[in-house]
Amino acid sequence: MAVLIPTPQCVRQPMGIDMPLSTAASRKLIHTRDIRCHGYERDDGLWDIEGQITDTKSYSFDNQERGRVGAGMPVHNMLVRLTVDDELVVQKAEAGTESAPFGVCLEISANVRRLEGVKISSGWTKAVRDKFGGTAGCTHILQLIIGPLATTAYQTIMPLKNSQNKGRKPTKKPAIINTCHAFAAEGPIVKRLWPEYSDAE
Repeated sequence: MAVLIPTPQCVRQPMGIDMPLSTAASRKLIHTRDIRCHGYERDDGLWDIEGQITDTKSYSFDNQERGRVGAGMPVHNMLVRLTVDDELVVQKAEAGTESAPFGVCLEISANVRRLEGVKISSGWTKAVRDKFGGTAGCTHILQLIIGPLATTAYQTIMPLKNSQNKGRKPTKKPAIINTCHAFAAEGPIVKRLWPEYSDAE
């Protein structure tokens, strides 16, 4: 029997966004960060995971290098594409910056190629910081790669792989176990999906 999960009561917020939060106090929008990620299955058997991060202000301001930046114009606009295989190993990495506060920001895009050969798995965050962190990288591109792109890759590839392996017992402990509350080893989800790896009593 299907289990119905109740949908929380949504509150209509400014900007037309429905959120399951309390009614907001009187306020005005100052800054917006938009992150969009897409996962694509390629005809050659690989996967393209693409992301874009954009920052805008609700007001105009002056920038020493760009001059006047109008309200709603991107302060940051960066794009990344990671091409990965079925095992989530990066085969190709590229990045581009369309908008940034400084011209020198565009100089480090090529450094993202250092991620080629790295696997999106345990240790991913450290590997990305080691190869593309600090003065060798960009804070915003780094944040896009570490979190949103990595989870998008997983959500793009794993459901399809799992459907192909439906009915087969895993040969090793699924990596997703203990990565969040829902997949806690002692919880009901792991007990139901992978009882041999469950710590539930």
